[in-house]
Amino acid sequence: MAVMKAGLYISEKEVMVGELDKPTLKQGEALIRVSYAGICGTDMMIYSGKHPRAKAPLAMGHEFSGVIEELNGESAFSVGDRVVIEPTLSCGTCEACRSGQFHVCKTLKLIGIDMHGGFAEYAAVPLHRLHVIPEGLSDAHAALAEPVAVAVHTVRRSNLKVGDNVVILGAGPIGLLIGLMARQAGANEIIVSDISPYRLEKARELGFTALDAKKVDVTEEVLSLTNGIGGDIVFEVAGTQITAKQMVEVSRIQGQIMVVSVYKQAPAVNLAGMHFREISMATTRCYTGSDFKTAIQLMANGKIDVSPFISHELPLEQIVEGFKLMKNPDVSLKVLFKPN
Repeated sequence: MAVMKAGLYISEKEVMVGELDKPTLKQGEALIRVSYAGICGTDMMIYSGKHPRAKAPLAMGHEFSGVIEELNGESAFSVGDRVVIEPTLSCGTCEACRSGQFHVCKTLKLIGIDMHGGFAEYAAVPLHRLHVIPEGLSDAHAALAEPVAVAVHTVRRSNLKVGDNVVILGAGPIGLLIGLMARQAGANEIIVSDISPYRLEKARELGFTALDAKKVDVTEEVLSLTNGIGGDIVFEVAGTQITAKQMVEVSRIQGQIMVVSVYKQAPAVNLAGMHFREISMATTRCYTGSDFKTAIQLMANGKIDVSPFISHELPLEQIVEGFKLMKNPDVSLKVLFKPN
């Protein structure tokens, strides 16, 4: 059987370049020659040995683009098409799936987490998980469709209205993309907090008000910037006890908190503080098929420019270096691998 190069998660905090069998297609699948694959926060969770489903050895990578090399089954796609992968895999039979909410499937799986993904020369992908990359959108930018879709879904699930003031706690890729999406939706002031000078500078470059949580009291600053009112919509994207506390403090009366982070440990939340100000809270998981298509369209028509997010492009042979870079938020935002 033919083999291929792959970047493999081996054990806690250990990745390496090795080999896997080149995928053999099942009916209804396409063989994708991977062009670009990005490291996500979930990949970092796998790398740290804290993901409950990912099993080593695994070619991670659920944010990726590529070219169709082979097809097995009837399809509107053609060999040679440039495509981006929508990595979610739903069961189709649970209550959520039966009601059309496939993204909250009871047993939702992802390519690159529950099976080999884009950190390899090739990946086998179900045909219904492929989207053609529009002309004019680069393969590298298309690889970020997945995190852009997360931002689309998050803002769509919020109550954001034109002219609202927005607070984003966390200036990682998702937090900053939510800021761009909130601007598209008509937000007025967009305030972003973080502890990384590098990521805060990115926030400023994108036109946001950036607060260094190491130097200022975030709650006091947000209230000062909003005339003592607070944010209409607060997006919690850092996943810490500190931001779980701040998200209530910086919200206005009858404001909304959107919890985007996946907390590894249950945080303490001031429910009484929410109660007396009638603050509402909603959560967001990933994205729908519609969100994913919208993400591609927004990038293709220039409404969302993801070029500032790509801090590094590395060959797959530098997978160890790539994860070291992603561990340091003062030097990286989004690291992309080029397997071929």
